[in-house]
Amino acid sequence: MAPGPTGLRITGALARRSDGRSETSLDPDLRAFVSDLVRPYGLPLREDLLGEGVGHSYEELAAGLLREALAEDEPADLLILAFDTPDVRPGAPSSLALSRSVPGSPLAFAVCDQGGAAAFTALRLAAAHQRTGTCRRALVVLAEQTALHYDPPGPVPLPERHAVVVLVCEEAPGAGLAVRQTRGAASPEEAVRAEAAELGPEAALLLGPGFDPGTEEPPPAQPFTGLWAELAEHLPQWRADGRPALLAGYDRRLGVLSTLTLP
Repeated sequence: MAPGPTGLRITGALARRSDGRSETSLDPDLRAFVSDLVRPYGLPLREDLLGEGVGHSYEELAAGLLREALAEDEPADLLILAFDTPDVRPGAPSSLALSRSVPGSPLAFAVCDQGGAAAFTALRLAAAHQRTGTCRRALVVLAEQTALHYDPPGPVPLPERHAVVVLVCEEAPGAGLAVRQTRGAASPEEAVRAEAAELGPEAALLLGPGFDPGTEEPPPAQPFTGLWAELAEHLPQWRADGRPALLAGYDRRLGVLSTLTLP
């Protein structure tokens, strides 16, 4: 009898917030790198932050949590780092450095420049890799740090603290996680409600930033990782109850609506 279909499921999630800074925030290469990036757009550097050495590298932020996420006999096939706020270590890809923190020497790359949608994109790519038959276990690392070393042309939500979330995704029989990403939704809120209704009345729903609450609310403390830290908090109980869930985020700057269905 041929084996049934399999999918990628989030089997574990760890979240951590921290303070402090990395020594790499004082590396002269950071100034040179940021200067090259912003010069064509005429954006000024934040000399105060560059001088003080503010910010945290994603390698240092996530390495310890990754070691907690997997045992030595649980090799990973894929590691994806997703972030919105730029790293403070531009000279070396943190995704490759982080791959050395886990067993299995996984294929590693990063997803960025997509705002809050980057986390959903990373999960979509992980699921696509699983369907090729070459990925039985994937790690999705979501990170944000508090420092932006230049003045952006418009308001940009920055986190209150450095934070990282590690999602352990493993191949399992049956349906796996499903990610949808669309642009130009006339009513993102209605689209999410319709998708949640498809899962049934028992489904859990978590909403990230970007949806219209109908009232003025302060910006989220952790605009990129906050939704996923909530997932880490609730996932064990949802799994124990066999409860499906829908997570949704809407990046208003890019007009991208992203949803994640957990069967």
